[in-house]
Amino acid sequence: MTVALKVPRGVICLVSALAFHDLTNQIPHEVHLAIERGSEAPRLSHPPLRLFWLSGPSFHAGIEAREIDGVQVRVYGPEKTVADCFKYRHKLGLDVAIEALRLWRARPQPRLDLLLHYARIDRVERIIRPYLEALM
Repeated sequence: MTVALKVPRGVICLVSALAFHDLTNQIPHEVHLAIERGSEAPRLSHPPLRLFWLSGPSFHAGIEAREIDGVQVRVYGPEKTVADCFKYRHKLGLDVAIEALRLWRARPQPRLDLLLHYARIDRVERIIRPYLEALM
């Protein structure tokens, strides 16, 4: 996890976080990384990065510390990641967001209250609600 060592304040997000949580069938070809707005972009030659600048509660909410191969990494939790996919649906594709929501819903005991909390923070609650109602 070179990214975690070189960008310690970065947070694995979007498709990379979906893959981490088994919420996608896609294989990411680049690491999606959230960094706080105002931070300097990391200069890494490998792995390929796709950066997303987030600010305030949208950046700080939902971060989980996980260990991968003995390295502490920061990754957004499943509910925050699904909400973020709806926030960035124009960059990722609505199909990615809907697939993530469907796979999240199929999990044992999905936390709807938490998903709606992060959707409010990302200002996508009104967008995600009809998809949730269709899946329920």
